[in-house]
Amino acid sequence: MSVETVKDYLAQFGRDKDVVEFEGLTASVQQAAEQLNVSPEQIAKTLAFSGDNKEGAILLVAAGDAKIDNKLFKQQFGFKARMLSPEDTLALIGHAIGGVCPFALKYGWPVYMDASLKRFKTVFPACGSSHSAIELTLDDLFQLGNGKAWVDVCKGWQK
Repeated sequence: MSVETVKDYLAQFGRDKDVVEFEGLTASVQQAAEQLNVSPEQIAKTLAFSGDNKEGAILLVAAGDAKIDNKLFKQQFGFKARMLSPEDTLALIGHAIGGVCPFALKYGWPVYMDASLKRFKTVFPACGSSHSAIELTLDDLFQLGNGKAWVDVCKGWQK
């Protein structure tokens, strides 16, 4: 999949023209923040984890400065946080590392939004490539990203 797939998906909401593509990389939180001229915290990173049956996946969208709290993750989801390998991420999610986002997923995996995002009016998730992003309100991120629920499974972002 690619940024074009994400644009096609976002077109049904009239948001395809809001995708911004860059010559420089946006693959990491720091790179995206520099390209967008925003703080790294405002980057909405999408993390892909093995599901509880080890054959599926779940996605978590969190603020750029948030880190997984393993205890909270296990309490919330009932299994240990295990990130997918780059190969499994591409195969199961449909986006390569650096462009993983909650849009136009290969399969209908559940997407959760972390409370670390709630301190911002808008955030910037990737759009299927390591050179793209879109600015969204939290409501738009939840809707367009097919959010299942808001969760609180991250640490390191609270002041």
